[in-house]
Amino acid sequence: MTSDLVAAVDIGGTKIAGALVDGTGALLERLQLPTPAGEPSDHVLRTVADVLGRLAAGPHWGRVTAVGIGSAGPVDARAGTVSPVNIPGWREFPLLREVRPFTGRLPVTLIGDGAAIAAAEHWRGAARGRDNVLCMVVSTGVGGGLILDGALRSGPTGNAGHIGHISVDYNGEPCPCGSRGCVERIASGTGIARYAREAGWRPAEPGGDATAAGVAEAALRGEPVAVAAFDRAARALAAGIAATATLVEIEAVVIGGGVSQSGEVLFGPLRRALKEFATLAFVRDIEVVPAELGTGAGLVGAAAACRSASGTFPAPVPAGN
Repeated sequence: MTSDLVAAVDIGGTKIAGALVDGTGALLERLQLPTPAGEPSDHVLRTVADVLGRLAAGPHWGRVTAVGIGSAGPVDARAGTVSPVNIPGWREFPLLREVRPFTGRLPVTLIGDGAAIAAAEHWRGAARGRDNVLCMVVSTGVGGGLILDGALRSGPTGNAGHIGHISVDYNGEPCPCGSRGCVERIASGTGIARYAREAGWRPAEPGGDATAAGVAEAALRGEPVAVAAFDRAARALAAGIAATATLVEIEAVVIGGGVSQSGEVLFGPLRRALKEFATLAFVRDIEVVPAELGTGAGLVGAAAACRSASGTFPAPVPAGN
């Protein structure tokens, strides 16, 4: 175990989380605040600064040697900018420059949230021991990252594996990214809930859960519209996964995020749909498994990227340990 810590921040469309992460991937002093996604850019930055400030006020900040930030994308790790689809106020926002007053002289590493999750699951989670894996988060949005030949491959700007914005329906609904029929538009938690509501579904109880979690509960009860919403999402995910696998040859897909907590309501139709879309011999046997690190994956991955950049990244933990 290393004695130094990394301060990690995970920026998403719903929440901005922070923690101190040690050399084993354990999280200390974890906290989160709601993302003011619809507010001006400075309001979102203020929340990031608040998270960092609360971490800095803790007893272990003196051991922090670097800051890792994982952000919803697209990101441009070279330029230090972010343009999260679900945070409209941030377009080519110079995040690395703007957080400098709150990080002092500590080095800061920026990574896309999908790549962060891939790094985390390869180090500590369900992708351990695998060389070619697509790791995904299905939540407010849909993101992903690639492990190829045993290493994270995030691409020149940090966006490789951004499966949420593969178009799987060329005549589909416009996506906030500017395209149409994107995986994210169909299969994200917001997309699932929107489709179900527009098809007439309502929570069983007045004031009940009208989010994807509520739709999942209804699907478990066999309510037809809810089942159809998850089947539709699963087909979009399967089409995106099959396209990715055909390009880069992956052996497994690891799926995390809030929607993945639906369990077989999502994974059952996804595996069936993948058999329909992934038909060539070299993609036919892709394994689909749930992520292991839960909502902390983005934080662990941001720290992993930071340690990798500094040359202090520990070796992946062998599978089964």
